[in-house]
Amino acid sequence: MIASKKHVMTLLGLVLTVAAANVFAFTGQKLAGEAKISIEQARATALKAYPGKITDEELERENGGSGLRYSFDIRQGKVTQEVGVDGVTGKLLENAPEGPNPD
Repeated sequence: MIASKKHVMTLLGLVLTVAAANVFAFTGQKLAGEAKISIEQARATALKAYPGKITDEELERENGGSGLRYSFDIRQGKVTQEVGVDGVTGKLLENAPEGPNPD
């Protein structure tokens, strides 16, 4: 019985570690405190602009808008679209097919 509890606790710890890693998985986490909108809000805006599966996401400093931008690569079929959302205003900055030299 004690061994079972030990296994359950180990498994629970592993699950919580993986879940926490996914919460902070996007590149640019250090900039998140400067953003006025959350990554969840930015994801919703991006997926509304181009529905599909997000394959990459990051928060970065980039020219245009407020200078703080969430960038998403969204795949739909064989096409990958790059969608940019301003990290301060939440406005859509870009919605275009990903170029031949992805970041």
